[in-house]
Amino acid sequence: MPDLFSGVRVGIDVGGTKTHLRAARGGRVTADRIVTSERWRPANAASAAAFLTDLIATSLPDVAVDAVAVGAHGCDSARACEALATELARRLPAARCLVRNDAELLVPACGLAAGVGVVAGTGSVAVGRDSRDEPVFMGGWGWLIGDEGSAPGLLRDAVRASMAARDRGEPPDLLATALMRSYGVAEVADLPEAMATEAGAANWGRRAELVFDALHGGSALARAVVDDAADALVRLVTGMAGRDVDVDDVVVAGGVILNQSSLFDTFVRKLRMIAPVSTVHRLTVDPVVGAVRLAERLAVG
Repeated sequence: MPDLFSGVRVGIDVGGTKTHLRAARGGRVTADRIVTSERWRPANAASAAAFLTDLIATSLPDVAVDAVAVGAHGCDSARACEALATELARRLPAARCLVRNDAELLVPACGLAAGVGVVAGTGSVAVGRDSRDEPVFMGGWGWLIGDEGSAPGLLRDAVRASMAARDRGEPPDLLATALMRSYGVAEVADLPEAMATEAGAANWGRRAELVFDALHGGSALARAVVDDAADALVRLVTGMAGRDVDVDDVVVAGGVILNQSSLFDTFVRKLRMIAPVSTVHRLTVDPVVGAVRLAERLAVG
């Protein structure tokens, strides 16, 4: 067995587009590498484990590793995490291995022992652990039918709001006008078909900024869309509380909520009204920091 108190501990954050590995020994970073997640196949534990062990081997050649903690995009159940951890341990028999959903890296990355991680970026999801230390997931349904508060969710809801305003007989406001201009259509009624021709999280998400531009320009529709998005994210947190998860600390991450202060501030205000005991933390470090901290805890038992 390796020396569990002086060896190399590896944290890996596997996201939908990029994978970040960081290794540390005695508190000093010994490797830091970012690669594409193109080969990541979370549904296949053997393939996913091979991806991770290849990354470790090429990033840390001829280095003994005694603990590996992975935050894995697409591992959305305890069973999936355990299957990957088992396969990873088979390939790294000298190392202790832990796999969790990538959103579970947020709380330890913030230096907290417990709490809820909320992501609002390309998708939206909340993850925490109940009193039995079982993972609890809320949201994360995907851009087509869910992920309210995410970039594609905001675009989808902006078009819905514009269509509803049309049905009420209202003329296009600043938000609807911006959407029509962006899609190159002349009527609000043409927006759904235009969206369908460019379907996908990335294609929808890149237009989310139009909502915030319209909000800053005074659009009442955009204000309602952002309010609804904040409400949806608050429901993720309150839903966690209803499932025996400690929500005293809520760590938020994701490009939309961190980069758009209007959404972040609205979320904080609405959450404070419903759950005044909750403290919201903005993630200010890379999520891989949470993976390294989990590896450190794993190594010392």
